[in-house]
Amino acid sequence: MTWLRGYAVLYLVFLYAPIVLLPIFAFNDSTIIAFPLSGFTTQWFTEIPNTPALVKSVQTSLIIAVTTALLSTTLGICAARAGAKYSFPGKAPMLGFIMLPLVLPEIIVAVSLLVVLLALGLPLGGWTVILGHTLICTPFCIAILNSAFGNLDASLEEAAFDLGETRWSTFRLITLPLVMPGIISALLISFTISLDEFIIAFFLTGTEPTLPVYLWGQLRFPQKIPVVMALGTILVALSVILLTIAEIARRRGIARAGGKDTGGFL
Repeated sequence: MTWLRGYAVLYLVFLYAPIVLLPIFAFNDSTIIAFPLSGFTTQWFTEIPNTPALVKSVQTSLIIAVTTALLSTTLGICAARAGAKYSFPGKAPMLGFIMLPLVLPEIIVAVSLLVVLLALGLPLGGWTVILGHTLICTPFCIAILNSAFGNLDASLEEAAFDLGETRWSTFRLITLPLVMPGIISALLISFTISLDEFIIAFFLTGTEPTLPVYLWGQLRFPQKIPVVMALGTILVALSVILLTIAEIARRRGIARAGGKDTGGFL
């Protein structure tokens, strides 16, 4: 098993070494990205709010990410609820079709959406990016919420019906609080995916680029790379925090519903 352990270590080093190097060069006081480091500085972090285009791209990405998270989680709740509770003709093919964006290359999705939008004569902008991000984030939300709704004890809802509650009040007072950790997890995951997504945003963005698209454009200017790395360090830290919170919420939701954990993000 020594070779297997060594392979695992090499794989982790290959996977996470670039992420570890990102904050190292973000605190380097030289614009040249190379070893040895010339010194320690926080200058690049202080320059972030002094770059109007960068701040605007952050605002655009946040608006898109929040809207995408709300839309995809709402759609995910509806699909997961229907899939876990009801049986209807064509259920399996329909749910499989909804989950298809999980396995489709993003470049194919982006080009297809671009062709359709241009054929319809619709202008590109933030709302087109939201549509694209909602399309790819909804399957992730469904996957998370399927576990939350699937582990829900049906007898709790039946008891509420017996006590005179309507379907809506039962869902609002009983079901929703029990699956709330899963909903929070879906919101955080979809927000993180939308905030970091590049390919769809690159094809569908208009005159106001998202943060990843803006950062891609700045890579042509070597003097801007340290600021890009500083912002990248903040984004990596934010993504790790959000994913950790999402996983904790998912596990607490499964434990509250009395289900079995079948694996998650961490």
